[in-house]
Amino acid sequence: MQFKTKNKLSEWVSFLTRTEIPVLRQTARNITLLEQDDKHLNARSLAHVVKNDPLMTAKLLRYLQQHKHRCQEHDVVEVEQMIMMLGLEATLNKVSAKPVVEDILGRDHMNTLVYLLRTTHRAHVASSYAFDWAVRLHDLHFEEIRITALLHDISEILMWCFAPDDMLKIKNMQKQDKTIRSATAQESVFGFSLNQLQYELAVKWKLPQLLMTVMDSNCSNQQRVRNVNYAVNLARHSANGWDDAALPDDYDDIAKLLHLQPTEVMTIVGADKQRE
Repeated sequence: MQFKTKNKLSEWVSFLTRTEIPVLRQTARNITLLEQDDKHLNARSLAHVVKNDPLMTAKLLRYLQQHKHRCQEHDVVEVEQMIMMLGLEATLNKVSAKPVVEDILGRDHMNTLVYLLRTTHRAHVASSYAFDWAVRLHDLHFEEIRITALLHDISEILMWCFAPDDMLKIKNMQKQDKTIRSATAQESVFGFSLNQLQYELAVKWKLPQLLMTVMDSNCSNQQRVRNVNYAVNLARHSANGWDDAALPDDYDDIAKLLHLQPTEVMTIVGADKQRE
């Protein structure tokens, strides 16, 4: 489905703030299975399902921020904690695993679904890298780093859901002209870049502060920002195949972050086995 065209950034922010965020069909299935299994249904098991889906994570975080108590001084970014704050039953009722992405797009947009699933998978991979590196660096904010990497491209994922035809236009523009920048193509179609949309949503939904910091070029040297950006880069480039030309630079960047050699980085991310 293609929603009515919105010409302004503010219109998209308003729409995405009030509309129900869809979730992946697999997420909906897994949550249904948990609901049918009283023995294994708890905050931890539900959090494990939620964290595999950037859409469901954003949905939960947005709901919590919209309904947080006045006495809550600090933002909660750990998914299990969010569920415990809301209560297990309230989470399942108020942050339901509906609608389903695949139903929203329908059979007419199967090619769009492929792009969307690739992007969500890439986000999950990036979050795993970021979490692992944060632990290696003894960063106590490892969950915030994981969630930030998971939601790094949430605006792109949302637009695949709600503006599939326009997103395909952007993809085709980039295929026809490989020199065109993503932001340029996005601005020509939407009138704004997805980074601009991402920032506005992060502010409006009160997403993790680190997510806004990552988008601030003045903060690019901060360790946590580098962690997230390098994880996102590695996930994006390796998705093209482990022979992608950008990967050697990624290994160098990650090596400096973790105080390792590039060959050691290749080992811990599994690149050496992939290339055998």
